[in-house]
Amino acid sequence: MPDRFVRIALGVTLGLLIAFVAQPYILAFLYSADAPRSVTARGDLSAAEKTTVDLFARAAPSVVHVFAQAAAQGRALMEPDDEFGQGEQQQQGSGTQTGTGFVWDAAGHVVTNNHVVEAATKGGGSISVRLASGEVVGARVVGTAPSYDLAVLQLGRVAKMPPPLAVGTSADLKVGQSAFAIGNPFGLDHTLTTGVISALQRRLPTQEGRELSGVIQTDAAINPGNSGGPLLDSAGRLIGVNTAIFSPSGASAGIGFAVPVDVVNRVVPDLIKNGRVRNPGIGIIAGQEATAARLGIDGVVVLRVLPGSPAAQAGLRGVDPRSGTIGDVIVGANGRPVHRLSDLTAVVEEAGLDRPVTLLVERDGRVRTVRLNTADVAQTRL
Repeated sequence: MPDRFVRIALGVTLGLLIAFVAQPYILAFLYSADAPRSVTARGDLSAAEKTTVDLFARAAPSVVHVFAQAAAQGRALMEPDDEFGQGEQQQQGSGTQTGTGFVWDAAGHVVTNNHVVEAATKGGGSISVRLASGEVVGARVVGTAPSYDLAVLQLGRVAKMPPPLAVGTSADLKVGQSAFAIGNPFGLDHTLTTGVISALQRRLPTQEGRELSGVIQTDAAINPGNSGGPLLDSAGRLIGVNTAIFSPSGASAGIGFAVPVDVVNRVVPDLIKNGRVRNPGIGIIAGQEATAARLGIDGVVVLRVLPGSPAAQAGLRGVDPRSGTIGDVIVGANGRPVHRLSDLTAVVEEAGLDRPVTLLVERDGRVRTVRLNTADVAQTRL
């Protein structure tokens, strides 16, 4: 009896072992999908997905890829294409800068960042634009505004002009609302990234010694190559022009910045009409903020007053070049405190050209009120 039980147990164990070893082969024989599988119906896209898909379909044809060549270099044609991994920053050494732009109007004006085309404008180079259709056309610079990192291009003859983007406003933006960026990161055409508006009223240093106020911060992925591309709201309207990222690595770290569309909508028409933007200012050159802080000065130190400017006519005084004695320090403007240059710039830009501005100016420990009108001081800091 025990021998029989042992034999049965060994038989069962052996059978289980054989079944365990053979299982993969049996399953492969019985269930292998050696023919195309049938497609499972997914149903309708969600409302959020439909919104994003429709937004991209409407906006993408208006977004272009900008190529700026500092100088004609035949050897550049022998270099590898920038389709995978060569960002706009890495191409600077070869004299080529790439970025994004978008169609502004039916006349073929394209808006992009000034730093995208700067090498070509200063180096006597050339600019070409690749449209969403794949067509490549030449373009010329109509005007640049380094203080706002904006530039306007004019497309050459195209087979079919892309539609201009719908323009929104940045005045009523809310932190947390959806944001969509379309651009050409690392040379990859028409890439859509999504996120939210992370913060408003950021300050961003630009050229000409100015700071741009009211800048939009977003976590929509922005990388080298996105510069000059549109930041859109959920209605597909332009709310900003992507211009910079904050990243130790040089790639997206979830902190991108865009020039607000209300600034763009003011600057671009000036560039189209005049080739330059009229910067409202009072005609001063401000002292370094870090130096003023070390001296314990809270306000904008007037380093120099430009002859014939509104500041000169109002009697503002700069630093004495012989003795180094500080003259005037601007501590308020139009009822707001002024702690740094961007505070003063924001007030002056809000006032606009040829508009009155009331300053609080400190000199020799006494504060007085100075009233003046702004003027076009495009060649100065403020």
